Amino acid sequence: MKKYLVLIVIAPVLLLIFGFVQFPVNKSIQSNHKIIDVGEEITYVVKYLAFEIGEIKLKVIKEQVEGNDTLYSAVAYINSYEGIPFVNLHQIYETKFDTKQISHYFKGTILAEDTTYTKYFFNKEKGNIHIIKGRERTNEIWTDSTTKYNHEYQDGLSLFYFARIRTGQQKKVNVPVFINENYEKTYINFYKDNEDMDIDAVDYDIDCVCLDGETEFRGIFGLTGYFEGWFSNDQHAVPIVAKMQVLIGSITLELRHWKKNGWMPPKYQD
Repeated sequence: MKKYLVLIVIAPVLLLIFGFVQFPVNKSIQSNHKIIDVGEEITYVVKYLAFEIGEIKLKVIKEQVEGNDTLYSAVAYINSYEGIPFVNLHQIYETKFDTKQISHYFKGTILAEDTTYTKYFFNKEKGNIHIIKGRERTNEIWTDSTTKYNHEYQDGLSLFYFARIRTGQQKKVNVPVFINENYEKTYINFYKDNEDMDIDAVDYDIDCVCLDGETEFRGIFGLTGYFEGWFSNDQHAVPIVAKMQVLIGSITLELRHWKKNGWMPPKYQD
């Protein structure tokens, strides 16, 4: 089994470096009565069958004003655990998105002896997406091209925040995504009914709302096909558990650690 097929993991729906930088806690993304704080750091364990095979850490690291837009920067660190047979996977995904969670920039980095990267620059004014792919060690660039920008797109990581901000509604959406240098769609069903969810990190059931959906492409965590996720039923909409179909089968992501000022998962009430 190829190593890139073993730890293939989100969101949004949608998966580490353990340093923590303190950012201003009064800045946040606010939309649909949801808040995602700048400085937030959330970590998930990735489970395949009975095994814990790795972790995903997600951070919202910065808010900045560019022209008429306020942009938010987020990053995902994906790492397999040491000692997992045939697996040595280390990846970083970065995104910049606006207050509507529309992508302005994406970078995916595959960390290895020969580290490679892919960058997308979304330019609505010029009507194009600038694509750069290359190798860090030799400064080699093998793709430097543009393609038409004819819609407002999500990238593979901003899609996670797009979905998160819209939880707790009863609606279906088709979301345009630019990924793997292709124009794709993700189909998401949002539900407003609350459900209980149990995780190891707290000793009570968590009050959640859920979503499910399907992709027709392979996402940045290897997501392919059906997925479902449970988010805290509060203004923070923190992802609690996700279940995904990936190339190796079904995996589960479970919230393990968080650094989020004053937040605890809400308790489910019968």
